[in-house]
Amino acid sequence: MSHVSQLVEARLSSALGEPEARAAVTFLGADRIEVLRFRDEGTVRYATLGMSAHPMTDPTAVTADPVRGPRAELVLSVRAGYADTDQVFRPLAVLAASPQVEGVVIAPGASLDLGEPLWPGAPFGSVLVAEPGGLVEDLELDEPMDPVRFLPLLPMTANEAAWKRVHGAAALEERWLAHGTDLRDPLRAGVALAD
Repeated sequence: MSHVSQLVEARLSSALGEPEARAAVTFLGADRIEVLRFRDEGTVRYATLGMSAHPMTDPTAVTADPVRGPRAELVLSVRAGYADTDQVFRPLAVLAASPQVEGVVIAPGASLDLGEPLWPGAPFGSVLVAEPGGLVEDLELDEPMDPVRFLPLLPMTANEAAWKRVHGAAALEERWLAHGTDLRDPLRAGVALAD
């Protein structure tokens, strides 16, 4: 495990408690990604570990900087006991490996599409990347490395994802807020999108 990953795991444990389960997935051409599961008062949280070991690189860059560049891990929070959300380990690892495998930079406001349900029977096949800083604070690293940001993932239905592509992330988040949408409900229906 890299030095950065050790620091990340320590930050996650200090914010969320000790992980009660973990799974590791290795993809061809990428470092191993782990997904940790934390449980707290009716909420289960899944956090990636290993995505931030290397900075994300703009796919248009001529060369990749091995030190500088944005670093992140992904965090998904859902209500416990309503769905078989433990099947989300591999899909989350796929998303976390995408910067290494596909050369994408994951940032707040982005949509990440799996092309399949997040877990069996889930009404969500994609997620909206939300702003960091609420649940787990950024992890400062030694200069010149960028801090590790812990990016919350908000599951989206297919209709919500399509609406977000047209109207933007902020408009979708406003609609969720206006309708009191419980974004941690693993069985929720899509928010009303017609005015």
